[in-house]
Parts: sequence; structure tokens; C-alpha cells
Amino acid sequence: MKQSIQLRLGQQLTMTPQLQQAIRLLQLSTLDLHQEIQQALDSNLMLETDDEAEPVVGAAITEVQEPVRTESDVERELAPETLPMPEELPVDSDWSDHFDTYLPSGGGGEDGSDFDLFAQQTRAPSLQDHLNWQINLSRLEGNDLAIATAIVDGIDADGYLRASPEEILATVADDEIDIEEVLAVLHRIQSLDPPGVGARDLRECLLLQLRQLPADTRSRDAAIAVCEHQFEALTRTDRDGVCRQLGLTGEELAAAIALIRTLNPRPGAAIAEAQTEYVIPDVFVRRRDGGWYVELNPEATPKLRVNADYARLIRRADKSEDNAFLRSHLQEARWFIKSLASRNDTVLRVAAKIVELQRDFLEYGEEAMRPLVLRDVAEALELHESTVSRVTTQKYMHTPRGTFEFKFFFSSHVGTAGGGECSSTAIRAFIRKLVAAEKPNRPLSDSRIASVLDEQGIKVARRTVAKYREAMGIPPSNERRRLA
Repeated sequence: MKQSIQLRLGQQLTMTPQLQQAIRLLQLSTLDLHQEIQQALDSNLMLETDDEAEPVVGAAITEVQEPVRTESDVERELAPETLPMPEELPVDSDWSDHFDTYLPSGGGGEDGSDFDLFAQQTRAPSLQDHLNWQINLSRLEGNDLAIATAIVDGIDADGYLRASPEEILATVADDEIDIEEVLAVLHRIQSLDPPGVGARDLRECLLLQLRQLPADTRSRDAAIAVCEHQFEALTRTDRDGVCRQLGLTGEELAAAIALIRTLNPRPGAAIAEAQTEYVIPDVFVRRRDGGWYVELNPEATPKLRVNADYARLIRRADKSEDNAFLRSHLQEARWFIKSLASRNDTVLRVAAKIVELQRDFLEYGEEAMRPLVLRDVAEALELHESTVSRVTTQKYMHTPRGTFEFKFFFSSHVGTAGGGECSSTAIRAFIRKLVAAEKPNRPLSDSRIASVLDEQGIKVARRTVAKYREAMGIPPSNERRRLA
């Protein structure tokens, strides 16, 4: 093998650490950004929060936007020579200045393990916890307590008992217990809160809730009779046949059905176990003086600055280890603040452009939503589509119509009879409006909805209507049909 030297020309894209940091901050959600900022404050002594900073406010959409801060502007603001020297240096501090909450020590268990007080407080009780708490108050003992525990374990999140009495009896595995005793304990479980819990099907669930109503409740007896003898007829439109079978008038049947509709088909959902998730909006959109204003949420984007006291300790000609350490932290602090400022500016620009393009939605609602894709915003702001995608992921906008994720304002489109385009979000709003206004005994089919939209100039296929309807959780027409 002969060795040789060759000269080659090529291009290679290298991402610097600063660029990688800027991209990573851009795609973080507000909660993740707070954690990232807190870690930077804990690890870099040059960084500190600037509580006196003014919030960044965007200009009205109808006017010129806020000028973008350049790199030289940021460098000039962060230069150690320009930082003012305070008259008195702080010699003491308080834990509340650095941490939002304070957890006292010494709360460990007997085995020396740490006790997470906040985790215990934030855990929502499950349906099983709620039922077991009531069982303990009922003072069940021995075999009855074992049966009750087995029954509670067989109840799902909706409140239905998915195990048969025979399976529960096999779980207890006691020869002295028979099936009648299991049914007796099940009857006691079915009397617990929430009403309807422990039912084995929907019919039994509704009957349990009706029987727990006060005896003088209007139409209670008629509703019980409907559920016991004509439950399957609730999905049909033969009202006269149901009235003849039960000996009720049309008004009495309508009142009974109205009472049944007030019941909860999923009683277990009343005891939610899901963890509460909070959303912090990144920007606020407000209407003022005839225009729409966009501003960053100051709580979502805390301001940072270089600590003037530590920056003054840097000596330019000193090459000692301590001075190099301070220089390194100062440079990292500048990079982090620049990346954070770039993130805030990009989020504000994208939010302002979205509000500008979706002004009709803010003024008239979902039916006025216009088609919008990432490329439209990217070309208008001269950004890459990947950058816009990062900005619109897990970023939220608080508007007079509610809080929405940035991605909510982007949707596909379908053609109209006039040669224009209609947003899929607007079509969903039209479908929801048509279903809400339909007659209960004559619901609109997907084909009929498509025909109504076509009459309004929106060309959409039946299968597309079915897809949008299923995405919104609306059942088909045969399941929406009701007696009244």
C-alpha cells in the first residue's frame, strides 16, 4: 500500500456550542425553560435574575413591530466595563431570594429515607382509594371485608365492575363463602359514593343512580320503569310503542327520558386520578385601540443579567486559574443570555405573525380560521420551517378566546366553490354547529352534512366529514338518534 498526500475541497456545516444551546432553548416549553434557567443560575456565579427589567412588549399588528436587538447591542449591554458599581455590596442573603419554596429538613421516615411532602400532597386520590375509605367507615370485618376488597379491585376507572361474582368468589378462595354472600357485599358497595359505582353494565348503573334519588323526585318511577323494561327502546324512535308498553303518556315519557339524561354514565370519572397539568402562556394577545397587541409573558421569560460585582473581579492581564475560571463563567453567561434573548425575540415575532394572519379568528371565532402552514410564517419572517416548528411546539398563546398552543392556528385546507380555500378548523366548527342544531330524532348523516357544506360552497367528501367527526368525538348518526 503506497502512501500519498492529496488536497481536497469540501463544505461542512459545524454547529457551534452556542448554536446548539440556542436551538435547544428555542424548542423548550416554558416549564422546561424555567428548569434550564434555574440550573444555569445554580451552576454559573456570573448569572443573576434582573427583577427590575421591563417586560418585552410587541407593537400593534397594524403598526411596525419592535426592532430586533442585534448581537452588538447585547454585547454592549453585557460588557463588564459598562456595568454600574453598587454603593454597598450585599453581605447577606435569604433562601427565599434564590428558591421559590422552602422544604425544612428532618422530615425523613424512621428508616432515614427522605419524605417527599409535596409528592404526597399533589397525588390525587383514585377511585379505589375513595371506595376503600368508605369501606373502612362501614366497619366491615372478616369475610365481608375480604369480599369488599376484591370487588373494589375489580372496578375500573369508569366505576364499572368488570369481574363476575364467580371470579370474585374464586379470588377470595374461602370455602365458607358462597355466591349469595358475594352478591350481598356487592349490593353494599353499590350504595357507596359516587352513585352508580359497582354496576356491571350501563342499565344497572342508571338504575342504581335513579334508586338513590329521593322518592319524591319528579318522573323517578317512570324513569326506573323505562330502564327496567324498555331500556333497549331508548335507541329507537318508536315513542308510541314505549308509551303503550309502560302505560305512560307522551309528556311523562319525555320527562322520564330527560331525567335519565341527567345521570352520569361514567360515575368513576367523578373521582379523577389524572395529574393536573398547568399551562403557562408564553405570550399574551390583547385588543387595544382598535389593534391587536402581542407581548411576552414576563413570568414565562424571566430576565437575566451578568453579576456586576463578580464581573469587576476579572483582571484582563491576569492568567491565574481563578481569573480563567471567572472569564469562562462570564463567557458562558453572555452566551446563555444571548440565546435566551434570541429565543424570546423569535417567539414574539412568530406569535405576532400568527396573530396578524389569524386576525379573523380572534374577532369572529373558529369558523373564520384561515388555512395556514408553517411555510407561510417561515417565508414571511425569513426563517426556516424547522425554526418555526420548534417555536410552535409546546408554546401557548393567551387570547380573549382562550389559551391555545401555537400549532392550533395551523391547519390544512380544502377547496371551495369560488376557487378559494377553507381551513379544516373552520370545517370542524361548521360540523359541530350543524350537529348541535340537528333534531334529536332525525340526526344528520355524514352524507347530509357533506351536502349542507357543499351548499355553502365548501367541497368536502363524506369520508372527510366522518374523519373530522370522529376526531371531535362525535358519535355517528345512528348513535345520536334519541326519542326526544
